[in-house]
Amino acid sequence: MNHRHFLLKAAAAIMLSVPFATGAEDLVILHTNDTHSLIDPDKDGRGGVLQRKAIIDSVRKAEKNVILVDAGDMVQGTLYFKYFKGDVEYPLMNMLGYDIRILGNHEFDNGMKELAKRYKDVKAHRLSANYDFSGTELQGMFDPYVIKKAGGKRIGFIGINVDPESLISKENIEGVKFKDVIKTANETAAFLKDKKKCDLVVVVSHIGAVKENDKATDYDLAKASRDIDIIIGGHSHTVIEPGNKGKYPSVVENAAGRPVLIAQTGKYGKKLGYIKIDLDALKKTTPAQFDYELIDITDRFPADRLDKSIKGFIAPYKHMVDSVNNRVIGRSLHDLDSDDRNGGYANWAADYARWFGQLVLDSINGRDGMPQRLDIGVMNVGGIRQNMPKGDVTESQILATFPFANHMVITAVKGADIMDALKVAAKKGGEGISGNVRVVVDKDHNLKRVVVDGREMDPEKTYTVATIDYVAAGNDDLAGFGRGKLLWRDNAEMAVPMMRYINHLTGLGLPIAPDMTGRFQEEITIP
Repeated sequence: MNHRHFLLKAAAAIMLSVPFATGAEDLVILHTNDTHSLIDPDKDGRGGVLQRKAIIDSVRKAEKNVILVDAGDMVQGTLYFKYFKGDVEYPLMNMLGYDIRILGNHEFDNGMKELAKRYKDVKAHRLSANYDFSGTELQGMFDPYVIKKAGGKRIGFIGINVDPESLISKENIEGVKFKDVIKTANETAAFLKDKKKCDLVVVVSHIGAVKENDKATDYDLAKASRDIDIIIGGHSHTVIEPGNKGKYPSVVENAAGRPVLIAQTGKYGKKLGYIKIDLDALKKTTPAQFDYELIDITDRFPADRLDKSIKGFIAPYKHMVDSVNNRVIGRSLHDLDSDDRNGGYANWAADYARWFGQLVLDSINGRDGMPQRLDIGVMNVGGIRQNMPKGDVTESQILATFPFANHMVITAVKGADIMDALKVAAKKGGEGISGNVRVVVDKDHNLKRVVVDGREMDPEKTYTVATIDYVAAGNDDLAGFGRGKLLWRDNAEMAVPMMRYINHLTGLGLPIAPDMTGRFQEEITIP
């Protein structure tokens, strides 16, 4: 089914105010992932809860059997979460009528006690097969699977969560036991097919489609499975296009040679996943033949068709968020991409870290044995949550771009440990590293050497590093930095000195003008 056909059918159903009649008994699975607190549409009118609700409602009017699923990380990334800590997102997910939800890693950002408080009011089925919450605040709040019935068929849904190691701060997930992704998913799927007689097994996962640090991906899971039919994923912010046969295919073969459909919508709720299954023909078809689409969420629905109760609920929160949206604090000379692991935004953030760290050391001036020179600034690209368009930069942009409650730190790290961390960063495609550093890699992104101030890094030397406490603890797969010694920690959240830095530049009449050249560079060879 193409998008035009779908929209015409949905529109007709709404005008008639009756479900669209179909000859077959169908099941439609709608799915989202990594919506990251994007409550309002972006500047181009994409995304937004109100338009998402309008599309969901139109599908529910058009189809008899609809299941709405979220694959995690529905919080963290805008001022709505930074200011209100979930007061907006959690009620909205209930108002949207989600049937099944799983946890992403960012649901843990405010700790398990806060998460348990939020999740006790979640109306959807809460799934997690490979997190054991025994003895924690979340004990008893999640099931490994749920079986939904439609058209006389049994559809089993399994929740699979990401390996928290070096991703979720240890204090925020203390006591949770992680069970192997592939083993747990396969055992649960076999149980659902063999013992519970499910006709279809769907894994809702937050492990990602992109390989990082040897952790299992949706593709690894699919290829190792025998009883999984569909994987609805999240975490890696990957747009898996229907019918794609390239790097991120929508269909792969499992261990028995049968197809598995893999779906993911990207990020920020700009697309809604749509999977339609002819239940009457289930035994004669394979997941490769299911109708999988990505529906763009745009401003196509007029204001009078938007949900008034949701609009009224959002209004007071939106008023506060909008109140800081217009204060211009700087100007950018470039469009900066938050996803570019080896580009201008990563460079600018790391240069800020080095500037800030040196400012701190200058103020301390060698007291208490503190070093007087800051060697390296490091920032993780995963902490940069929004793009910075060319032109005026507002206070709200910075707060939303760096929303986490991280603090700037200065650490002493051995060269060998820095190189261990940068090996992982190189394989990922880069991280934010200050301008006095070049990370030299081969064509396969294997680390060859690290150059600091024109000299090759000495594995035995200790370097002074400015970064955030999350990185200094070895998170975001940068375990080498976790072996350093903490020298100093700022009391303020990092957005505060970040604003100070921008105000400093603006006060000097200088724009935000980062070096756009990649600092992870492929080694040159001269014949």
